[in-house]
Amino acid sequence: MSSNSKIILSQHTHSGSILSEAIVGEKEKGDGFYGRSDGIHTVQYSVTEFEGTVIIEATLATEPVEADWFPVYQQSHPTDDEDDDDLITITKITNFTGNYVWVRAKVVYFEGTVNRVLLNH
Repeated sequence: MSSNSKIILSQHTHSGSILSEAIVGEKEKGDGFYGRSDGIHTVQYSVTEFEGTVIIEATLATEPVEADWFPVYQQSHPTDDEDDDDLITITKITNFTGNYVWVRAKVVYFEGTVNRVLLNH
């Protein structure tokens, strides 16, 4: 069986305001869309000088509306508000399982750059 690899969120840099910003990537077909039975998905994300939360959302709906999405992975990268030396630069890989029809990335952040979020299944 072949695997699919797709960037589900491309590079975004925080505007520099003191407010949090949220970005949501486009939906991408998950294992459930293809009728695969193992449901194994892998996500790799890369962030630079980052403070915020990376969320992977999925849905079982074939034509989802906003209310159909739910989190399947969430990782916060908090920092000490007083010290910019605590901002994180990291590449992280995680797996989650489910026969999700669609998958997307969502990032809520206060500072830094999201380099990319990659989905493989």
